[in-house]
Amino acid sequence: MKVKLNIFIFFNTLVLLTSCDGQTSNKQVKTENIVKGNTVSELGNSVMVIFQDSKNDYWFGSWETGVYKFDGKELVNYTTKHGLLNNRIDEIKEDKFGNIYFSSANATSKISKFNGKTFATLKAVPSENWKLEPTDMWFKYSYGNTGKVYRYDGITLFELQFPNPPNLLVPFDIYSIYKDRKGNIWFGTNPVGVCRYDGKSFEWITEEDVTEFRNEGANGVRSITEDKNGDFWFNTENRYSVYDSTTLKSNTFYTRHKSIGGLDGKKDSNLDEYLSTVKGNNNNLWFVTYLDGVWKYDGAKITHYAVKENSKQISLFSIYKDNKGDLWLGTHKNGAYKFNGTAFEKFIK
Repeated sequence: MKVKLNIFIFFNTLVLLTSCDGQTSNKQVKTENIVKGNTVSELGNSVMVIFQDSKNDYWFGSWETGVYKFDGKELVNYTTKHGLLNNRIDEIKEDKFGNIYFSSANATSKISKFNGKTFATLKAVPSENWKLEPTDMWFKYSYGNTGKVYRYDGITLFELQFPNPPNLLVPFDIYSIYKDRKGNIWFGTNPVGVCRYDGKSFEWITEEDVTEFRNEGANGVRSITEDKNGDFWFNTENRYSVYDSTTLKSNTFYTRHKSIGGLDGKKDSNLDEYLSTVKGNNNNLWFVTYLDGVWKYDGAKITHYAVKENSKQISLFSIYKDNKGDLWLGTHKNGAYKFNGTAFEKFIK
C-alpha cells in the first residue's frame, strides 16, 4: 500500500512540476508583432527605384510615400508608420538570408532592415575598417558632401570615410555603387569622379575625365556598368578600359575611349550624359535620360524609345533588369514602367 501511495505521489508531483515549467515557458515566449502594411490599389507617383528579390516579389521605392511590395497579386505599401526609417527610399538590396534593406538620403547613419515580418533600424558605427569581403553589402550615405559610405558585414554597419582623391580637397557625395565581375567595388561621386576599391587601394578617375558637361553643373557619376568586353561606362558617351595590378604598367590604370557620342547622333548633342544604365539581354546597353526617353545600344546602332504620358515626354530616373531579364523604369512623377518588347508601358496592378 505504501508503494502504491508513493508512486501516486511521485507521478502527481511530476505532472505538477511539468505543468509549472510549461506555464513559466509560456510566459517567457514573446510574440513578434508582424507588420502588415497597407493594401493599396496603385503605386505612388514618385517611384524612383525598383528591385526584385529572391522570392520574385517586387519592391518599388518612392521618394515620398515609402516602399511598395508586389507579390503578383497584392500591392502593399510600407511607410514610417510601419517602422520604415524614412518615406524616401534611394536604395533597395537583399542579403543571402532574404532580408531586405532600404537606405535613404534623408536618414543619417541609419538604414532599415526588413526580415519579412518587421522593420529594424541599423545604426552605423564610425570606423576606418575598410575591407572587401565577398558577402559585404555596400550602401550610399545620406547626402551632404560627406565623402562617406556604408559597409555592412551582416553584423555591423560601418560608416567609412573616403580618403581624399589625389590633389583634390573638394567635398563630395557618393551617387552610385557597383561591384564588377572581379569583385572590385566602384563608387560614383559628385563632383570628383569615380573611384575603384580593390580591398587594398583606391584608384581614381577624376571628374575631368568622366563628365562631359564640366564647368556647367555636372550630374555626377550616377551610373556604372561593365559591358560584355569588360569595359566600363560611367553615364557618359565614353567607355573605359581598366587594368588590374597584374597588367598595370604605368601610373594610369585606365584608358578612355571615345565611343558612341551623343545618344541622338548629333555633333553638338545635349545627350552626352544619362542618369542610369543597365546591361540587358543579348548584352545590349540601355540608357535612361531625364526627359528624352530610353536609348538602346547593341554595339552597332542606337535605338530610341520615347516614354510618354498624354503625348508628353515624362521625366525618368532609373532603369532596372529583373530576375527574368525584363526592364523596368523608375520615374519622378509617373509611377513605374515596364518594357513589353516594343515599348515601355505604365505598370498597372
